[in-house]
Amino acid sequence: MALLEIEDLHVCYGRVEVLHGISLQVDEGEIVTLLGANGAGKSTTLMSISRLVNAKSGTIRFDGKDLGKYQSHEVVGLGIAQSPEGRRVFGTMTVEENLRLGAFLVNNEAQKESTLRWIFELFPRLEERREQLAGTLSGGEQQMLAMGRALMAQPRLLLLDEPSLGLAPLLVKSIFQTIRRISENGVTVLLVEQNARAALRLANRGYVLEVGNVVMHDTAQALLANPSVREAYLGG
Repeated sequence: MALLEIEDLHVCYGRVEVLHGISLQVDEGEIVTLLGANGAGKSTTLMSISRLVNAKSGTIRFDGKDLGKYQSHEVVGLGIAQSPEGRRVFGTMTVEENLRLGAFLVNNEAQKESTLRWIFELFPRLEERREQLAGTLSGGEQQMLAMGRALMAQPRLLLLDEPSLGLAPLLVKSIFQTIRRISENGVTVLLVEQNARAALRLANRGYVLEVGNVVMHDTAQALLANPSVREAYLGG
């Protein structure tokens, strides 16, 4: 069952069109990855879903609802949360304050506390650092915090933009293991990731974007084995 459906999406920055009619879907319970070089339109796709940028034309439906009718904070209320590229944590606030900001639309205090406990289980380092200012965390810890903050909104769909960017290989492995645990807990994931090999090993399916167009989509296994994908994104 499709949870997210994008049809013929066109997005412009000023007069420059950056998405040229892309279509994709994400089924409930899946991990789907978007692959492509810098500038291919991957982050723009995520920001369009979050309603942080407006589409020129096309439709984005989440659980049957047309997201074009909603503002960005309302999209969070529908069940979509984004962990942005570059983490963008609030450096002068503590780890726990950052996390609780993610639950700004959650009114049930018991649910907030339950979700916070789950995030500390996923990321024990965050519990150790809960009173520490976010700006003093390492890059890997800030990535954990950005993901945890998004999860505090209790999303059905989690948008992850470059979660491994700038991280050491050991931390990358840990982050991807955690994404799998998040998926196993019932959260659907749409993942943008430069580390194509790791993303495809994790995902169910993938879409390849080139200069604002979907040029290929298939199961993750098929994309891993595809010679053109291997040459372009997996190092041959």
